Amino acid sequence: MDETGLQEDLQQELQQLQNIYTMITEFMVQYSFQILGALVIFIIGLWLAGKMQRFIAALCIKHDVDVTLSGFISNVVRLLVIMMVAVIALGKLGISVAPFIAAVGALALGAGLALQGMLSNYAAGVTIILTRPFVVGDTVKIQGVIGVVKVISLAMTILTNEDGDEISIPNKHIVGEVLHNSFEYMLVESTIGISYDDNPEQAVKILAVALANIDEIATEPAAQIGIEAFGDSSINLGVRFWVPTKNYYEVKYTANLKMFQALKQDGITIPFPQREVRLLSDAV
Repeated sequence: MDETGLQEDLQQELQQLQNIYTMITEFMVQYSFQILGALVIFIIGLWLAGKMQRFIAALCIKHDVDVTLSGFISNVVRLLVIMMVAVIALGKLGISVAPFIAAVGALALGAGLALQGMLSNYAAGVTIILTRPFVVGDTVKIQGVIGVVKVISLAMTILTNEDGDEISIPNKHIVGEVLHNSFEYMLVESTIGISYDDNPEQAVKILAVALANIDEIATEPAAQIGIEAFGDSSINLGVRFWVPTKNYYEVKYTANLKMFQALKQDGITIPFPQREVRLLSDAV
């Protein structure tokens, strides 16, 4: 390529750069204030959304609204404010939101079909938060799993037990199922056998006094003690009382020891199973 061809190529490249520079300059002159205005609107909107979220959360706390429900309401308000501000900012740029909304709707439909399981968890989470069959701190039994409610989110509910284990249950497995809510307590049910030679009324009083001396056992409802069944070797006394879920086993074991010691101290016999065996010799 000769020198004349190189100069022509260089001029073409310079002309392209000049055209790009001119286009950018014209765009900035024409739309710079609109872009700046949209950014300012969006930034102010984010600040306003945060303020609204904190205000709604404080208002819910003031009126003793459940912490999970208050968090859900405040987050929904924040998202609504951000969406409104985004629409205003796009309008400031001269962008129509109608095609955008249509595209979002189509994407949402496709995502909904692909993520049915996840969306069902979120729908169930909204149901739990709004209907509040349980709140954080309650003791619940769900599909054979028992624990204290630690976190209620849109996707799952997290339980914890006395061992410190965290049990995550997808919300779709909670809504529509049989749910036991004993709030902060769990029921202890025990059976103690006494001899037929002893007075069951005396044994019931002894057990009641032993349980009354344990501070962790709930007084309302009161402990229930009575004859549950008549066994082969003993009169079986049924004992039912409520203890805090957070130290269920600790209180249960303490109560068992106190009841055993009280019965022994008052001379009540706790028999062990006995069988009478007879040997029959063949008749001569």
